[in-house]
Amino acid sequence: MIPMLPVRHLPLSLRFYEQLGFVVEQRRDDWGWAMLAQGECRLMLDQSIRQADAPASGVLYLYPDDVAAFRAAAVARGLALPEVEPTFYGHLELRVADPDGNRLWIGQVGQG
Repeated sequence: MIPMLPVRHLPLSLRFYEQLGFVVEQRRDDWGWAMLAQGECRLMLDQSIRQADAPASGVLYLYPDDVAAFRAAAVARGLALPEVEPTFYGHLELRVADPDGNRLWIGQVGQG
């Protein structure tokens, strides 16, 4: 399964995800669509499925091998991210929203 997120402005969203470490595998500006990858993780961004200013309702959970290193790399690429915190369910995690309000939880299992 490859999730597809609604976005309002593809170039702005691409910048955000590139700062998180994703690379663009395919892009169609005439469609307002792109496929991104980070390792085995795939994600699509699409302007055509955005319904006005409807709030995002889902959460994507990313599982990097080392959440602290993942955060440090994204911050080095210019992205402002909260600190990694332990959760009540035993993960180390940070939470962020993309430019369109899609929520991303980035965590490392069994470390909190």
